[in-house]
Amino acid sequence: MFISMLAVTFVISLIVSLICVKFFTRPIEGILKRIIPEDISAGWVKYMKFAIYVSGISSGVRVWKMERYLDPIDKIERQTALVMDTNHWILEVYRAVIDALQGIAWMLLAFFIFALLAYVIVRIFEAKRENAPSK
Repeated sequence: MFISMLAVTFVISLIVSLICVKFFTRPIEGILKRIIPEDISAGWVKYMKFAIYVSGISSGVRVWKMERYLDPIDKIERQTALVMDTNHWILEVYRAVIDALQGIAWMLLAFFIFALLAYVIVRIFEAKRENAPSK
């Protein structure tokens, strides 16, 4: 039962990550093509897709939280491990979706903040280049 839950949360996190990759690929490509030269922007786009997958799956599949179903909760008081019933399955599926989205959102927020800073720097240098007297 534990392996099934682990597999289900992995697949759900993978699907959520795939949807986010499809949704954000075009904006990421546009930003990176504007900031860095095109010959290396394609590599950075691939890296960002990989980062979305890693972030989504690692956030959505929370193995340390699933250990509650294997080990006793409190070994001193001898409480038993949680039982995997329908309510716990629904809760873990919900957590997988929300946590995968949250992990991806934080990663993309960091990317877009740095991209915005880089865009401002590029615009400043372009403005200086345009205003510079020609020789």
